[in-house]
Amino acid sequence: MTTKREALDALRAAGDPAKAAEMHRYHKVDRPYLGLANPVIDEMVKEWRAEDDLDARLTLARGLWKSNVHEARIAAAKLLVQARIRPDDSEAWALIASWVPDLDDEAIADQVSTAGQKRLVADPTRLDQVAEWAVSNHMWTRRAALTMTLPWTKKNNPKPTDLAVRDRVMGWAAGYITDQDRQIQKALGLWLRELSKHDADRVQMFLTRHGADMKPSTVKTAQRNLPA
Repeated sequence: MTTKREALDALRAAGDPAKAAEMHRYHKVDRPYLGLANPVIDEMVKEWRAEDDLDARLTLARGLWKSNVHEARIAAAKLLVQARIRPDDSEAWALIASWVPDLDDEAIADQVSTAGQKRLVADPTRLDQVAEWAVSNHMWTRRAALTMTLPWTKKNNPKPTDLAVRDRVMGWAAGYITDQDRQIQKALGLWLRELSKHDADRVQMFLTRHGADMKPSTVKTAQRNLPA
């Protein structure tokens, strides 16, 4: 079993102080940075996943998250990126969801959302919980409601239940239109752009209905892959 201390020691040993200072300036969030690139973290996580069972990985993920080290939080989320978690993934989902109110950085938020996407696809009833995030006062929580539902934008042969999810999330998206936060607008544009590759009619309908009230940059992103 990989312990929190062992994992943090391994991350620190691979760190680059100059890169860490650069990352701190870029992310503008006051927390420790080690200066590791994603491929380095990926290799470490791959080893930990191979060595540890689910309970051990959950314990390690909790510990790494609590450390507040940037790369450790990235690693914590990567530990839970798995299409199937058997016999029961409820504890993994609960842990991912518990991190959402702590989100404060795009890189960490995206990695947590990648882990959350797998758990939502595994059990779409969890979207009822995500629906509450869409009206949160916390910007990163609102953003997660879009970024975690991206898998439903990418289905080539959606079932009726998938189409219902698309419509549900687009209902949430309508509430994001006047949100002035750049991260929200970026996530909204991306969600619509990804959906346009597989369901152009729905995106066009959304833009016809709401485009006049949307930020021009968000509309431009959403239209990027639509037919002329």
